[in-house]
Parts: sequence; C-alpha cells; structure tokens
Amino acid sequence: MDADVLIVGAGPVGLVAALDLSSRGVSVIVVEEREFLEPPNVKCNHVASRTMESFRRLGIAAEVRAAGLPCDYPQDVAFRTSLTGRELSRIPIPASGERYTSRVGPDTSWATPEPPHRINQTFLEPILARNAAAAPGVTLLNRTRFHSVEQDASSVSAVVSDGSGERTLRARYFIGADGGRSAVRKQIGAKLSGDPVLQHVQSTCIRAPKLYSLMSADEPRAWGYYTFNARRVGHVYAIDGSETFLVHTYLSSAEEVVDRDAAIRAILGVDEAFEYDVVSKEDWIARRLLADRFRDRRVFLAGDASHLWVPFAGFGMNAGIADVLNLTWLLGAHLGGWAEEGILDAYEAERRPITEQVSHFAMNHQRKLARPGLPADLEDDTTNGEAARAAFGAAVRELNEPQFAAAGLNYGYAYHDSPIIAYDREEAPGYTMGSYTPSTVPGCRAPHFTLADGSSLYDHFSPGYTAIAGRGVDISALNVEAADRGIPFTVVEVDALPDEYRCSITLVRQDQTVAWRGAPPDRAAAADLWEKLRGA
Repeated sequence: MDADVLIVGAGPVGLVAALDLSSRGVSVIVVEEREFLEPPNVKCNHVASRTMESFRRLGIAAEVRAAGLPCDYPQDVAFRTSLTGRELSRIPIPASGERYTSRVGPDTSWATPEPPHRINQTFLEPILARNAAAAPGVTLLNRTRFHSVEQDASSVSAVVSDGSGERTLRARYFIGADGGRSAVRKQIGAKLSGDPVLQHVQSTCIRAPKLYSLMSADEPRAWGYYTFNARRVGHVYAIDGSETFLVHTYLSSAEEVVDRDAAIRAILGVDEAFEYDVVSKEDWIARRLLADRFRDRRVFLAGDASHLWVPFAGFGMNAGIADVLNLTWLLGAHLGGWAEEGILDAYEAERRPITEQVSHFAMNHQRKLARPGLPADLEDDTTNGEAARAAFGAAVRELNEPQFAAAGLNYGYAYHDSPIIAYDREEAPGYTMGSYTPSTVPGCRAPHFTLADGSSLYDHFSPGYTAIAGRGVDISALNVEAADRGIPFTVVEVDALPDEYRCSITLVRQDQTVAWRGAPPDRAAAADLWEKLRGA
C-alpha cells in the first residue's frame, strides 16, 4: 500500500481529514489539482463552534482564531439600508480577542470551550494546508489530477496524473472530498437529488480601500452586512477588515439580467464616482441536493461531494468537516486494530440523516430571506420611515439571529439509527436552528461542563471512549473488557455530575457522541456492550 487512506481534494474537508487521521497514526495521501498554498476562492466565512472544538483537539484552534479579521474587529452582523446607509438593527458578536471573555451577544453563554470564529476560507485553508504538510504520515500531492478508482476486497487503486504522467496509488480506503462536481461521486454511481435551483447569486470579491471612510464613524464595524433597499438586496462580508469585501447579489430568477457593477453600487450605497477593483467573481446557484449514498464499500464521500445546500449559518463547510471527522474516527478505530470493519457502517447511518435535516433548515431559511417584504418607506427621511426601519430591523434580526447563533445546529442534532450506539428507551429532544436541549440520551452530544480544575471536559477524552462517572462508581468491568479488546478507554470521575448526566456512567466517543449510559455493568454485559460499540 502507498498509504492507509487516499483522499481526493485538499479543501478544508480533505485537509481536516488528513490532520485527524495523522493524529491516529494513519498514513494518508492527499491528491489536489491546485498548487500548494494556492489561494482558494473567497467562500466560507465561518468556523462553527463544533468545528472549533475539533480544531482545539487537533492543536490548531489558537492559530485559527488569531487569523482573519483583526483581533479587535467586531464580528457583528449589521442590517442596513445599504452598506453606507442607515442601520436597521445589529446582532452583536465579539471580536476574536474578546471571544473567551465577552458576555455580550446571543452566542456568548454557550456550554463550550470553543465559541465560533468568523474567518474567510482564504485565511483558514492555508493554516490547514501548512499543518497537514507538517503532520506525520501525511503526503500532499499537489498539481495532481484524479482520474479513476477501482477496488477489491482489500484495497482501492486510484489512477492519478501529474507533470510526469499517470500512475496508480493503492490504499486501504478512499475519501472523496472533491467538492460539488465530485468525480469520485460519479465514479461510484452515487446520485444527487433534491431541489436543484433555489436561487441564483452573483458573488464578487472587491478591493475598496476607501469604503470604510464613507460609513459613520459612530457605528462599530461589522463582519457581515445584510442590505435591504428597493434597488437591490444583498450581503457584504468583511474579509480582512481593511479593504477587501465579498458582495453577494441575489437574483429573483435565472432570466433576470443584472448589471454586476450597478448591483454592487446599490448594495454598497455608492455612486458612479466611487472606485473599487474586482478581485474575483463567481455566479452560482443555491441548491439543496443530497447524494443517495455516501459510500461504496471502501470508497466514501464527504462534504460537498455528498451534499450541497445554501450555506446559511455557515453549515456548508462545517457540515462537511463534521462528516469527515465522524468518518476518520471510525477509520482510525478500524485501522488501529480495535474495531471491526463493521464499525464503518455507522458513517452513512449517522451522517446522511443529519445532512438531510440541515439541508432543510438552510433551504427554509433561504426561502424566508428571499421574500423580505420591504416597506415602501424604508429609506424615507420621515417619521413613518423611522418607524418602518425600526420594525423591519427588529424583524430581520429576529429572523436571522438563529443562523448566526446556531446553537441547535451546533449541539442539538442526534444520531438515531446508528449500529454502534446502545440506545435506551428515551427519545432524543428536538432542536431548531438556534435552540436545543442538552441531553445524554444515546446519540446526542455529551453536554459540556468545566471540571473542578478549570479544564474542559472534552480535553480529557480518550481517542476511543471515555466514561463520565461519579466519584467512586465501579468502572472495573468496562475497564477490563476494554483492555481485553485494545479499546482506548479512560474515565473522568466527577464529584457532582451536572443534572443532564442522570446515569451513574455515561460512555462517550471522542467525537462527543453519547454511546451508552447506565449503571455499572457486570463483565458479561460490559463485553456485549463493547462488542456492539466496536462494530462487531
């Protein structure tokens, strides 16, 4: 074998997969057509809390949080008549330098060691690439094109080419993280279905050094701006906090002909004399599509290769990273020798239903935003105009706060039909985009809490399983049976468990998923439990 795992695609999903597999002692080859550190398109602008928790485990959270906007730049979302016009309302989100200490804003009281971070992919991806290039057992093959993959009972063989010609790479498993036009998806015959057209969008990255000077000095800056006026509705995101911005122009249909420059000026609220440079531009279609399967034997799909939707709440890239970290934990368990190959069946059983749910959250939010119902007097300098702005501003803030403080999408989802979770009779609580109920029902995210020494619960998790238990609870049977099978296992003993931890033992995977809970088992019950949890 050339490597244990071959990955096609060195975007954030593929690079995070490589980093995580490396942390598990798994050798990886990543195939990517672009040059090493070639700047990606200006796309994702948000790293979700759950992703930041994973970056913390991988040792790169501080580096990611230090990148992007300046440390004192507010990560607020402002709703305005235009970028340089009147402000309607605002969602306060702390600057990165205040992220661990600020309590101002709807996402500052979350039970997590790592709040979200606003950063554009142009800053995030190079961090991931440099760390992957330095990670043990990871080989990056840039300027290399993937052509085809075949597999047998024990391996996969992929044909790739670079400047030296074609060659074949062999690995035990294969991950297609090659985006929405995935060649890997086509190779395994997986099909996308859903809603192929939700909206047409013009996206333009511009450089406008004088833009901030046209805005009121009395109002704080923002990371994101939603603009509403009779001429054009759009979004603007600050990329570097000084001169670079990403402008989204939303079209009513494919037939609508929109002058790009005129639309940008209407969104910014500037006249023809204002100068800016176009850095890049892209026209794209907002969709809601899901692959009918995420796996063909030894070949797996992750990220945009398996699902596409409107990236509201930042859950395009973040959902892809959640996919692949689920998969790499499973692969690491099997390749590490302590789990049977059957554990890999959990990937599609767990992730496909969740991505289906999230795709509907995103689509439903897009449909609400597509019909904002602008008041006729929104920009009038009158008493009626002032009242209209106040009412409309409150409405758009209420509508959008759940996607910019998406506690539900971060923490609320649960795996309902996994073959490696020992369910009990209690149903997991429901969730919305912005809200959830912390729970230790098997399949849910283990609620976070801080230990007596001030450390995060998650910092103590084993690469396999961790038992969270009251002080003095008998863990001996679980310990012995885990050791007999070589399962990485540790115990976190707590004097007083939080209320959500209603059983004396809660068994949690490294990806924070509750796998089982209950009273101390005897040796036979512990043996049966471990056999299920390791995919046997």
